[in-house]
Amino acid sequence: MSLSTERTARPARSESELQQMAKDHLWMHFARQSVMTEGPGVPVIVKGEGHHIWDSQGRRYIDGLAGLFVVAAGHGRRRLAEAAARQAEELAFFPLWSYAHPAAIELADRIASYAPGDLNRVFFSTGGGEAVETAFKLAKHYWKLQGRPAKHKVISRSVAYHGTPQGALAITGIPAMKAMFEPVTPGGFRVPNTNFYRAADMGAPTGSLEEFGVWAADRIEEMIVFEGPETVAAVFLEPVQNSGGCFPPPPGYFQRVREICDRYDVLLVSDEVICAFGRIGHMFACDAYGYQPDMITFAKAVTSGYAPLGGTIVSDRIHEPFAHGDRSFPHGYTFGGHPVSAAVALENLDIFEEEGLPERVREYSPVFRSTLEKLTDLPIVGDVRGDGYFFGIELVKDKATRETFDDDESERLLRGFLSKALFDAGLYCRADDRGDPVIQLAPPLTIGPAEFDEIEQILRGVLTEAWTRL
Repeated sequence: MSLSTERTARPARSESELQQMAKDHLWMHFARQSVMTEGPGVPVIVKGEGHHIWDSQGRRYIDGLAGLFVVAAGHGRRRLAEAAARQAEELAFFPLWSYAHPAAIELADRIASYAPGDLNRVFFSTGGGEAVETAFKLAKHYWKLQGRPAKHKVISRSVAYHGTPQGALAITGIPAMKAMFEPVTPGGFRVPNTNFYRAADMGAPTGSLEEFGVWAADRIEEMIVFEGPETVAAVFLEPVQNSGGCFPPPPGYFQRVREICDRYDVLLVSDEVICAFGRIGHMFACDAYGYQPDMITFAKAVTSGYAPLGGTIVSDRIHEPFAHGDRSFPHGYTFGGHPVSAAVALENLDIFEEEGLPERVREYSPVFRSTLEKLTDLPIVGDVRGDGYFFGIELVKDKATRETFDDDESERLLRGFLSKALFDAGLYCRADDRGDPVIQLAPPLTIGPAEFDEIEQILRGVLTEAWTRL
């Protein structure tokens, strides 16, 4: 059979046509549909190049969030598109269900070479939520194979986001994201996060970061003991917690957590869906903070968003029970380890190595931080925190008392003004109030001091106006 090689071009659509088609048929994720059905429509992004994006009206913006913590190598990388095309021509699709293909084999080898210790096995999925779901199911299955079926509970941190599938949602520490879907998978329990700025609100010590870190880690031990170590399967932690506004770990925190998990025979899962592949200056952020997890989840930047891919990296210890006889892990995804996505990931990781992107982040992160910290002279800026190329700016009503905004004020501030004002000023970033109100920044890893200054100036202008409106 001869296959046509002629390309059928999609017709060019006007702005009004796109908006009407979107209003009639598109259901956006995590978005109020009234914006589509009652409002003027939404920005339509049509092009990306480097650290910039363009909308359908020709306006240019700094991509201060790398899409959604994704486009680490920057937009418009032709070689990544070409890698996808080459693979699609050779083998467009084949599943990893009892078969394999070279791209997935080579990528698993490559990722295992970056992973610390004995994390040598890679189970592919198509995104971060699936990677977390995989880790949750695998932890429960592992303990059943050890003859300890009661170990099924999982511990995570307050306000932490770990995904939207039913299992991952049980690990997510944001009640409002779960209320409408309850009952969710049982067994999820919450401990305090590492927001040192709000330590006093938690009843935690405020003297030093190290002291606070010990206190926060000890809350994990307290929960394990309270629930019963014989019932707890795993602890899920992001190296830098995303939701709530970029909470980095205090010095020694993860070392203490590792000791606690070892003491009670609990698995430690490093959820690096956002933090892996350069965001914190290393291929895996657990290396940045010097701890050895039992599993790592990843997604997003592994392909820089040029194709969907996620995965769960597993230690030899956890893999061992599955390595013999007729035993299998009854879990998988049709598109997990997709040949095209795997090929793109291999090419993307070549770019990371050739251009030294993780090293670039380590070099320029202090400059990024110091540039953003200039904003603390504004009355609305309470805290600047984060690590690598991943920072949050917490907004307050009173700097002296650290008083935050109530729900109505936060609604007016973030959705009523800031999100649109920042975008109109030329910066795509995130204004979020899943915890206290914050602005989050996680730009492509290719930017540097000149772009830091530009971002700071945009933020300064918009936040100054926001304060006058309050």
